[in-house]
Order: sequence, then structure tokens, then C-alpha cells
Amino acid sequence: MTEPLQSARRGPEQVTSVVVFLHGYGADGADLLGLSEPLAPHLPKTAFYAPDAPEPCRNNPMGHQWFPIPWLDGSSEVDARISMGQSVGALNDFLDTVLAAEGLSPDRMVLVGFSQGTMMALQVAPRRKAAVGGVVGFSGRLLSPDTLEAEARVKPPVLLIHGDQDEVVPFDDMAVAGQALQGAGFTVYGHVMQGTGHGISPDGLSVALAFLKDRLPD
Repeated sequence: MTEPLQSARRGPEQVTSVVVFLHGYGADGADLLGLSEPLAPHLPKTAFYAPDAPEPCRNNPMGHQWFPIPWLDGSSEVDARISMGQSVGALNDFLDTVLAAEGLSPDRMVLVGFSQGTMMALQVAPRRKAAVGGVVGFSGRLLSPDTLEAEARVKPPVLLIHGDQDEVVPFDDMAVAGQALQGAGFTVYGHVMQGTGHGISPDGLSVALAFLKDRLPD
């Protein structure tokens, strides 16, 4: 059985909303939790969480992974599928625990992913029993576009943000994800970070903040 995900928390004791950051391959929760600093003044009644993925990263033992990546670390496709299934279960349990601890309904939570964290957010959010308030996906991809429509149980709004110079996850994956999500009935917004590689630019973060404020009004 996968151990419960570990996460720091930032924010006031009493909150009306939650943002959960999902980090990328080889990183950890602290890598994204720092984004709460520029966001918190604009979201004063929001708690921020950033769990560590459940597995040590095969390519960076100091970091974590949601699942192995065969072409990067020599794992098999079977390993990747099994690992992702376990991470999906662990993440769903974590989200349920956070909502219960904060005394909030799912619509008061937004998932913000980066790279592999975006892949997890887009895998988990549509398949939950109740819709979260939204999903922000930086520099990631939709893992199963062909099965999304059949498997989606809920359809939270999605904001996709991607750098047009991304050297890790191709920029074209943003369009693939957007088209599949729209085709399945999701409301999708998009923002291109001009001249940006595999990262988060100031304009991308500003667009994400506007989405968060719209989805999580005090």
C-alpha cells in the first residue's frame, strides 16, 4: 500500500479555499510551494499545499516522481502504468484528506500542476466523483486523450499554460490536450508563454492567478 503523501501547508488557520500544487518529475513539493508567496496576498483566505510524489525519482534520488518515464530512466511501460495507478490512488486520498481537514467542498479546491504534475492533475480531476473548482496545467500533457471522453465523470474548467520554446514537453502537446478536453465537453482556457522554455514565466503566473481568483472567490 502506498504511504500517505506528505505536504507542507501555508496559509491562515481558517480558509475558504485550497490550492494544491503538483510538482514535476525529479522535483518535490517545496519546488512549487514557493509560488504561494506571490499568490497569497491576492488569495488571503486560501491554504496552499504541495505534496511530494510518492516515489523517489529514478534519475534524481533527491527528488520524487509520480511515475517513471521509460525513455528517460529505462523503466518499462508496465512499470509506468502500475506506478501511475498507485500515484492516482494516493493523490485522490490526499485531496480527500485535505478537503476534510479544511472543512471544504471540492469546488473550493484548484489543482495547479507543472509538467508531470500537470499530467497527474489532468488524469485525476476528470475522474473524481465530484468536480474540483478547476485545474491549471503548466507545461504538461494529457496522458490519455483518446479515453478522456468515455472516462470523465466530472468536467472542471481547465487552464493550459505552456512555453512556446519548451525543450522538455513539446509546445504542440498543449493543443493536443486542449482539443481533447474541448471535444469531451470541458471548458478550456489557454495562454502561451512567449519565448519561455520548460518553466513558469511571470505572465503565465499572472494568468494563473486571475483564473484562481475567478474560481475561488472569497
